[in-house]
Amino acid sequence: MSDEPQQPGGEHEPPGRDPRTPAAHGSHSGEPSEGAGPAKKPKRPRRTGWRRAVPTWRMVLGAALLVALLLIGGFIAGYELVEIPPANASATAQSNLYLYKDGSVIARSGEVNRENVTLAQVPLTVQHAVLAAEDRDFYSERAVDVKAMARAAWNTLTGKGKQGGSTITQQYVKNYYLGQEQTVVRKIKEFFIAVKLNREESKSQIFEGYLNTSYFGRNAYGIQAAAQAYYGKDAGGITTAEGAYLASLLNAPSAYDVVVHPENKAAALARWNYVLDGMVKEKWLGAGPRAAMTFPVPGKVRPPTGLSGQRGYIVQAVEDYLTSNEVIDENTLATGGYRITTTLEKKKQNALVKAVDDNVMSQTSIDRKADRDVRVGGASIDPRTGRVVAMYGGVDYTKQYVNNATRRDYQVGSTFKPFVFTSAVANGSTTQDGRPITPNTVYDGTNKRMVQGPAGPTGYAPANEDDIDYGPLTVRAATDKSVNAVYAQMAEDVGPAKVKQTAIDLGIPKNTPDLAPYPSVALGVATASVLDMAEAYATLANHGRHGAYVLVDKVSKGGEDLELPGRHTEQAVGREAADTTTSILRSVVEGGTGTAAQGAGRPAAGKTGTAEEDKAAWFAGYTPDLATVIAVMGQDPGTGVQKPLYGALGLARINGGGTPAQTWAQYTEAALRGTPAQDFDLDLESGAAETAPPTGENTSPGTTRTPSGRPSGTQPSSPGSTAPSSPSSPGSNEPAPGGTGTDNPAAGGTQNGGPENGGTLNGGPENGGGDNGGPRGGDNGGGDGNGFLPGARGTPAPPAPPTAPRQ
Repeated sequence: MSDEPQQPGGEHEPPGRDPRTPAAHGSHSGEPSEGAGPAKKPKRPRRTGWRRAVPTWRMVLGAALLVALLLIGGFIAGYELVEIPPANASATAQSNLYLYKDGSVIARSGEVNRENVTLAQVPLTVQHAVLAAEDRDFYSERAVDVKAMARAAWNTLTGKGKQGGSTITQQYVKNYYLGQEQTVVRKIKEFFIAVKLNREESKSQIFEGYLNTSYFGRNAYGIQAAAQAYYGKDAGGITTAEGAYLASLLNAPSAYDVVVHPENKAAALARWNYVLDGMVKEKWLGAGPRAAMTFPVPGKVRPPTGLSGQRGYIVQAVEDYLTSNEVIDENTLATGGYRITTTLEKKKQNALVKAVDDNVMSQTSIDRKADRDVRVGGASIDPRTGRVVAMYGGVDYTKQYVNNATRRDYQVGSTFKPFVFTSAVANGSTTQDGRPITPNTVYDGTNKRMVQGPAGPTGYAPANEDDIDYGPLTVRAATDKSVNAVYAQMAEDVGPAKVKQTAIDLGIPKNTPDLAPYPSVALGVATASVLDMAEAYATLANHGRHGAYVLVDKVSKGGEDLELPGRHTEQAVGREAADTTTSILRSVVEGGTGTAAQGAGRPAAGKTGTAEEDKAAWFAGYTPDLATVIAVMGQDPGTGVQKPLYGALGLARINGGGTPAQTWAQYTEAALRGTPAQDFDLDLESGAAETAPPTGENTSPGTTRTPSGRPSGTQPSSPGSTAPSSPSSPGSNEPAPGGTGTDNPAAGGTQNGGPENGGTLNGGPENGGGDNGGPRGGDNGGGDGNGFLPGARGTPAPPAPPTAPRQ
């Protein structure tokens, strides 16, 4: 028997043949051999490598069909399951409750102001303005714009900001049937209700409902309430220009209210122009009438009487805080029902109101015209926590609507100068001739001295207050007297861009008007708010560590808490930079322009400031545990134009060292009453505690080092060592430089109020200079900017005549 394998037919396979080869089953031509079955189809080669990760066309087609089926099925199910609900509760919205830190009530707000009108009562041009602003294709489009929704979602995901992708129909559904909550479930419901509503109601009915339910700010729901709130007339009497402004408000109701936020007028004007240009593009308005239109400034605000006194200002500030931090949007907050606990402390709030009343408002008289212009703003912050503990917005929210604590349209004056010095220390800056900038560095205080840059004269020559020539003097003395010539030059030495960045790091918003990188920034031309300045000074008090201010502790509705922003803190500037600034600001209180702040009865640091033409007077100061800023402002109650404060309160002028500092002192004493007084614990830069100006042997950077951790009270012979109860006269512990320039600081006379550079110091705390000079000049470089004195750089001016101290 053969050992060869047998075929099924019993025959042997020829040797050498592989039964798996085609030849074993047929001829080479592919024809099956006689008696054999049909040929087998070759197998597809297996996918290897990266090809295994690529889906086949069958897989792609199958997935697409599956998605399509799911979408179609989901749409059918959603359309059948989601019913058009009854109107939501926003028509009878609840009040929001605002509380102090201890739980006591500050205010209630949220009463709905709405009066429905028919579409026929709204002028056609006003209707077109709303369409131009919100949805130009409303009458021709579907209820839902899927492309716009996808684009909005993509822009949000890619960090371009939250984008609106809703049609007017969707917005109406949200306003009338649902709510403002930003949830996926709400968006899904909105989608299906909009589709159904579009089939059951006409476009005109939907548009009418939208106009009657939209929020326009000023607690006005609907076009009729908005017309009354902003222009004091019915919707039927609104002009095209006014209608375009009302339409603009739909995008950002409170932010575009140019009465509430005058600093946002440029943005509101841009939106107004956008609306009108859209009307022209859609041929709803002729180019001629469009070109002839002027911006229709809205009327005064008439707030609810329940928000009188400080209550309305607090509510406004809290709402701005919540919306700007994206805790909740304005429309959602307006529906009401929220319980909001603030960081404000009732004791401190009452103390601030009383201090303003005692020092400012009680001093006004109906017989003095200038007193009608007086406005006051105040803010107080705990430096360690950033919590706002007190705020003063104005005499009465129902009489003066704009919050003077948060407005950003008044120059801060010389209260900005400490940021220049802080920047100098933080950046290790030197003078033009290479000397490190310390409290004892000598500068030329000549009036209208030309600021010198690396390439020579800059063309900027600011005047000192009252055009006083100070000659050579130390940075500490220049801070005490608020010498413009010194600080403008210092800003150039440091670099104006660096000064600007330091101010931002300390807490001044980067978009603050007129915060520009020029030497003039040193004199306070920027228009930061009182609250902004309080945050920045709190950073100095906290040894250079910065965190954004906190105004709200808790927000809840229906037993559920909303998530609040976490407070992130960081070392904005080095501790030495902040603490050395504190040391020279202590000198301002102890013997400079801010001696009135000694009334607080505890160690304090601060700076006075006056806006150009005396339109505002500031005092910004702090103890180790409380930072507070007070500003007295002038504004015409009728026109809103800023006014000088000459003659107000029966004074020839109001300066930072007077009424603002006195108010600060009374408030700080009352707010901290019952708590132990704390001294400053300062870590100073090298050379900060020297008692003599630098000489030829010690003018190079880094010659000495002040020991770390030395309390300010132990600084040898420093102006900061004098107790608050025994203020020294300005310059009493400072060198009296002489010679012909800042590079030759040899003593040229006696100190402590004696002759200095041929002139005479009066020894009084204000000395007629700095923030307490005459009505001309101001802290912001008033006078002839090109009228600097001739002569080589560093040449002192002729001695100025003595000036009597101001009270």
